[in-house]
Amino acid sequence: MRFSVLSSGSKANCTYLEAAGVRLLIDCGLSGLQTERRLSSLGIDPATLDAILVTHEHSDHLHGVHTLSRKYRLPVYANKATAQFLKPLFNTINFQSGEPFSIKEVRVAPFSITHDASDPVGFTFLAEGFKFVQVTDLGKVTPLVRDAATNCNAIVLESNHDPVMLSECGYPWELKQRIASTHGHLSNHEAGSLLAEVMHPELSHVVLAHLSENSNTPDLAERTVRGLIDDLAVSSVKYLTCACIAQATPLFEVGEESVCEMAATG
Repeated sequence: MRFSVLSSGSKANCTYLEAAGVRLLIDCGLSGLQTERRLSSLGIDPATLDAILVTHEHSDHLHGVHTLSRKYRLPVYANKATAQFLKPLFNTINFQSGEPFSIKEVRVAPFSITHDASDPVGFTFLAEGFKFVQVTDLGKVTPLVRDAATNCNAIVLESNHDPVMLSECGYPWELKQRIASTHGHLSNHEAGSLLAEVMHPELSHVVLAHLSENSNTPDLAERTVRGLIDDLAVSSVKYLTCACIAQATPLFEVGEESVCEMAATG
């Protein structure tokens, strides 16, 4: 299993995941051209993609979906509430939030999250004995989120803001309230607290995502999260890094000795 966060932040979000011979994009907020360039920089031919999965309808997650779907004849997986916001695509496949489905040999479980969108979801992916979780754009950690993150081997997790920086930044008061609300975005401390709860010996890769450019910094996000997990006896995280808008993360490869259960996704 391999993955890279091609872009993450308030302007564009896109993650590449490869498992069991299946190549997927989770969201595509980059332009089609930028997505192609970033995939190519990792040695991935965009023409070999199998599908795009969409978490919700906000433009920073949808911008390039239409272009790539039609150019490469890619099916797009989205629930019905999100699908109504999509432009004409090569093919749309609807899933039901909370009901797992398969894309070839990859088992996918979409789970509901709290965000100011129609029916936003996070995803867990099970293949080759590994579990990968992507969960961003959520205002709070619910039992569903906690269950989804349990027993994962790799996770892309929102760590959007520092509360002090948020309160002092130049955002309008209404936007600050939205971000800090239960339908907004997770703080660094909330992200670290979730990781501390679900930490286990085979969680090896953590990518902090959707960092605010105005109320957070990569150094602060990483320091806050490390402060909550580094002293745990079960912590075995090999890679903890922050994704960004400007470039893709490395193409991370999840190890070969982990075993996980799809039942843990709820």
